[in-house]
Amino acid sequence: MLSSSDAQAQGMQDDRHISFEAIRNIRDLGGYPAAGGRRIVPGRLLRGANPGMASAADIDKLKSYRLDIVLDFRTEAEKHSAETAFASSFNWIAEPVMVGNLSQEVMLTLLQSGNPENSRQFMIDFYRTFPVRYQAQFRRFLKLAEQNNTMLYHCTAGKDRTGFASALLMAALGVERAAIIDNYLESNRYNAAANAQVLAKLFKAELAPELIAPLLSVEAAYMEASFVLIDEEYGGMDQYLRQVLDIDVERIRENYLV
Repeated sequence: MLSSSDAQAQGMQDDRHISFEAIRNIRDLGGYPAAGGRRIVPGRLLRGANPGMASAADIDKLKSYRLDIVLDFRTEAEKHSAETAFASSFNWIAEPVMVGNLSQEVMLTLLQSGNPENSRQFMIDFYRTFPVRYQAQFRRFLKLAEQNNTMLYHCTAGKDRTGFASALLMAALGVERAAIIDNYLESNRYNAAANAQVLAKLFKAELAPELIAPLLSVEAAYMEASFVLIDEEYGGMDQYLRQVLDIDVERIRENYLV
């Protein structure tokens, strides 16, 4: 049975989640406590999994948010020809971030290792590359927030690249680190059905689901790996945002906090 505080937290998560027919893990950053005792304005900053296969009803629902930009962190190899209806409906901008070395050879090595910790370490190493290798992409993402755009930003599952982008944006808005991690971990809840389907297929193929599960889910240790690197290499998140990425944190707060 949930405690009163847990039930309240779950209720807030439910309020931020937006249900659609054909797309998943779409959430509103609105409502989080932020800098100066203020909160993030609802309906301005949405994060999610790939919306490209949205139904007509989904597209209509997203249009109600009056999105200025839909930002796509996927690579060309992740996109589908059936996404034309969505592409014609929104200002859909590509800002590709590679998903790491997820080649067949690497996946085969992970499967043959027989050790889920190898899969977890792969993800931790991947998250340590975000703040270093992809500064240009995440700088451009945050510059869009400086310009006061109403945005949906996404990758394929809405968990890793989108998760790190959310961490930077929420940190810029002054959200506490614990709340950033909680927001990040919600992807496990909203991707659970899709992940179960993938794992079931792997089981039927006589592959080891427990070796792939760390790649499909998110863990606090993954995001903490990014935070630790930022703290150690760049002197902390505030320094990273202001000096390394050259972000006007005050302007972003003026745009999205109330």
